[in-house]
Amino acid sequence: MAIDDIYDDHEQGERVRDWLRRNSLGLAGGIAIGLALIGGWQWWNKHQHGQRVAEGQRYQQVVDAIAAGDLDQAGTHAGALESDSYAMLAALSLGKAQFDAGDTEAAIATLRGAASSDPALDPVRRHRLAQLLIETGEAAEAVDLLAGSADPAALETLGDAQVTLDRHEDARESYQAALRNLDVAAPQRGLVELKLIDAGGEPAQAGAI
Repeated sequence: MAIDDIYDDHEQGERVRDWLRRNSLGLAGGIAIGLALIGGWQWWNKHQHGQRVAEGQRYQQVVDAIAAGDLDQAGTHAGALESDSYAMLAALSLGKAQFDAGDTEAAIATLRGAASSDPALDPVRRHRLAQLLIETGEAAEAVDLLAGSADPAALETLGDAQVTLDRHEDARESYQAALRNLDVAAPQRGLVELKLIDAGGEPAQAGAI
């Protein structure tokens, strides 16, 4: 490479300064945007954490009110919950407390109003609500609630609702499905078999395919 092709220190410095003058606004803007993004991300994480902490505290208020026997106050605190999961947990706890206190209608209202998209908790809500509906003569709604269930306990309750409605063939199918999903050593298996027999069915023999 020829000596003339190599810039001396002064010329290189001038070129760098000239480039910076022409691009300073873009550089400053890029730095500002980067800092804003970092700050925004940090703020959002803190905000989300703060919301989770506050929601946990509100849920604890529900638990404390139930423990103190103040179910009205528990209901007020439960109504302030925004998280689907916390709201569902609160409704399940409050509904049980209301039922234990002898207020089945209040328990039904609590569970009806707690519909959620939570795939882990909503089946529990529907099962508990269906059990209460059967007790209060609303077995048809219980059947609708449990339609498509695969959990053995829910299938057993579905069969109970169908028996109440004199739909014994459907009940037999539900009890049989519950038994297929139960372990052979499950404690509740004997009760489900008795219900199947009462509905006109016959439990499969051990080892039968």
